[in-house]
This record gives sequence, C-alpha cells and structure tokens, in this order.
Amino acid sequence: MFLILLKYIRPLDQVEQHLEAHREYLRRRYADGSFLMSGRMEPRNGGVILAQASSREAAEAIMREDPFHTAGVAEYTLVEFHPTMTAPALAQFKVQ
Repeated sequence: MFLILLKYIRPLDQVEQHLEAHREYLRRRYADGSFLMSGRMEPRNGGVILAQASSREAAEAIMREDPFHTAGVAEYTLVEFHPTMTAPALAQFKVQ
C-alpha cells in the first residue's frame, strides 16, 4: 500500500491549467484498481492519494504518469506502508 503526497510547487493558477488532465488520470487509475481514495489538502497546497501497486517501482511509475508531474507543477512523496489494522470496510487491505 502506498500513500502519495503531492505538494504544489507552482502557483495555483498554473496547477489548475492541468486539473482536468489530472482528474482524467485519477479516473483511469481508479478504473484499473490502482487508486483507493484521493483528495486535495486543506489548505489547498497539494493532494493525497491512497494507492496499491505491486512494488515501489510500479508505484513510482504510476506517479510519473500524473499530468501534474509531467507539467512540473507538483512534487511527490511516496510512503510505502503495510496496513496491520483497518476499519471493517477496509479489511481486505489488511496485511496478515
């Protein structure tokens, strides 16, 4: 499991120029099962994505596809973790 933290490194008006392409990227990754949840930070200076991938390398490749990345408007932090406790609704993601 991976937590992807995005931090905007350009003014918000530049970020918003790529917002629709970013949303399409999110839709594709939800459709293929890579992303479990996402949303913007408050204050609006970045975003958070909860993702699953087969390896750190695979997660990094997914991050590099993000239009925010290719446009250079955000920087990324990738945190790999192994969920050992979950809410009942998320039990399928728990590591034994």
